[in-house]
Amino acid sequence: MMDPIVGELKSSPVVKRYPGNPILSSEDVPYDSLLVFNPGVVRFQGRYVMVFRNDYGSLEEKRIEGTNIGLAFSDDGIRWEVQPKPCFELRDHEIIRAYDPRLTVIDGRCYMCFAVDTRHGVRGGIAVTDDFEKFEVLSMSVPDNRNMVLFPEKICDMFVRLERPFPVYSRGGAERFDIWISDSPDLKYWGNSHLLLAVEDVPFANTKIGPGAPPVRTEKGWLVIFHAVDFDPSRGKNGWEESWKKRYTAGVMLLDLDDPRRIVGLYKEPLIAPEAPYEIEGGFRNNVVFPCGAILEDTGEVKIYYGAADSVICLATADVHDLLDLCISQRSY
Repeated sequence: MMDPIVGELKSSPVVKRYPGNPILSSEDVPYDSLLVFNPGVVRFQGRYVMVFRNDYGSLEEKRIEGTNIGLAFSDDGIRWEVQPKPCFELRDHEIIRAYDPRLTVIDGRCYMCFAVDTRHGVRGGIAVTDDFEKFEVLSMSVPDNRNMVLFPEKICDMFVRLERPFPVYSRGGAERFDIWISDSPDLKYWGNSHLLLAVEDVPFANTKIGPGAPPVRTEKGWLVIFHAVDFDPSRGKNGWEESWKKRYTAGVMLLDLDDPRRIVGLYKEPLIAPEAPYEIEGGFRNNVVFPCGAILEDTGEVKIYYGAADSVICLATADVHDLLDLCISQRSY
């Protein structure tokens, strides 16, 4: 039995889309590029750094031929200069591609989580770099797991990550995936895994949820912006494919600073729902908002970076206190 249809959704009024969106598209990339989306963004070594998924191929034939991870720098987090070549690509007899990067700075080093398509399933990887020229891959999960994000500091002397495994058998054979949390002493060996947030806990999702941007430390807890998906069989051709019946939105929750396995608050409505033209039309897959990066500025502004319609990269902003209020309001967990 399918869950009820979610229906119309609207973005929270506390979120403001950057009027110059999209902030990055394939036209800004100086090498073969077709779709640019799902970026990891941090402040690192005195500037903003973005790594992004770059799909290349034929626009006329609407065909994707390959994927790599691009690199861009910025002085203000808004205007970006893409570097002359991709910074990261994995491919061998087993690995098909690496994609969907997320960035976290821990103790002065930059760590990148990424997804890996292999001939035996989807794996989640973690790499570290100091210059974005050389990456050391620290770990790769077994299939099937992805959407990993790291907390920016150790908690109880352990590294912690959010992740979204693919438990098909245990969830009735359907695409119904949840957010889990695990820890590690060294970023290589992961365990102590617990369910953090389930699809049933999110009213604007009926199919799956997963991590989005890496957690942000605030005075009231870890602010986590995640993605949520709802399915509606009445939806038709919403992009390149013959049929695209999903909608991706961004949600927000708050975790306890000392025990991130404890949810302090959960906003029961979407933080960002697809509404702008670049989110709902003309893309590879329309009706998609996928949050991938969040930066808390000294002013209290939170910059939220997200992929739109699986085609371009966009920016939204909100005051951190407004986001915290959403999480701990009457409509919270």
